[in-house]
Amino acid sequence: MNPYDYLIAPFAEFDFMRYALASVLFLAVSGAPVGVFLTMRRMSLVGDALGHAVLPGAAVGYMIGGLSLPVMSIGGFIAGMLMALLAGLASRFTQVKEDANFAAFYLTCLAIGVILVSTNGSNIDLLHLLFGSVLAVDLPALRLVAASASITVLTLAVIYRPLVLESIDPLFLKAVNGKGGLWHLLFLVLVVMNLVAGFQALGTLMSVGLMMLPAITARLWVKSLGGLMLLAVGFALLCGTAGLLFSYYVEIPSGPAIILFCGALYLFSVIFGWESGVLMRWLRRGKHHQYQEPL
Repeated sequence: MNPYDYLIAPFAEFDFMRYALASVLFLAVSGAPVGVFLTMRRMSLVGDALGHAVLPGAAVGYMIGGLSLPVMSIGGFIAGMLMALLAGLASRFTQVKEDANFAAFYLTCLAIGVILVSTNGSNIDLLHLLFGSVLAVDLPALRLVAASASITVLTLAVIYRPLVLESIDPLFLKAVNGKGGLWHLLFLVLVVMNLVAGFQALGTLMSVGLMMLPAITARLWVKSLGGLMLLAVGFALLCGTAGLLFSYYVEIPSGPAIILFCGALYLFSVIFGWESGVLMRWLRRGKHHQYQEPL
C-alpha cells in the first residue's frame, strides 16, 4: 500500500473522518493561540479548571434538551463564565490566591457535573461528556466549532496589543488606565468559548489538552510570541491528524488518541527542544565548559 492509502484515503472515503479533521483544524487555529496566552500569563491550571467547570452546565443542558448541542453548549458556557467570575470575586475579597480559588471551584463543579449526569443519564452519556467523540462530530457541531474559531481569531486580532501588554506588564497598563480588567475578562470569555466548542469533540476532560499541550511544547522550540503561536497551531494540527488516523486504524477513542500524541510530542520536545530541551542544555553546557581553561 502506498502512503495515500494510509494517510489520505480515510479522509477521502468517509464523511465522519472529514468532519473530524475539520473540527480539529478549527480547534487548533483558535485554541492553540489561546493556550499560548494562558502559558504566558501563567494560567495553565486555570484553563484546566475552566474545562472542568463546563461539565455541570453541559449536564444541566443535557437534562433539559437531551443530547442537543446548542442547549449543552449554552449551559457549558454559562457554567464556565460563572465559575470564572466567582473565583475572581473570591480572590478579590479573601486572602486566597486566584489559582487556589479556581482549584476549589473546579473540583466542586466536576463533582456536581458527574452527579447530575450519573443520576439523570447513563454511563455512556457520562463518558460522552467527559471524553467526547470527535468521530461523531456532525454538521451542527462543526458549525459551532467554526463559529467559535472565527470569533476567537478576530477578537485576538483586535485585542492583541493590549492583551500582550496586560500579560507582560499589568501594572503599567493599570497605571496608564489601559482597562486591564476588560482585556482579562474578554480573554476568559475566549477561553471558555473554546472549551465549550471543544467539549463536543474531545470531552470536558480532554478539550483543554489540545489548547495547552501544543502551546507548552512550542515554548521548548521558539521564544518569539509570533513563532510560539504559529508553531503551537502546527503542533495541534499535526497531533490532531495523527491522533485521528491512529484511532481509526487501532479502533480506540479519538479524543484521548489526539491528546496522547500531544503528550508524546511534548516529551520529545523536553529532550530535543531547541530552546529548552535537556539535550540542547547539556550540549551548550559542555560547549561552555570546553572553553574554560584553568588559570
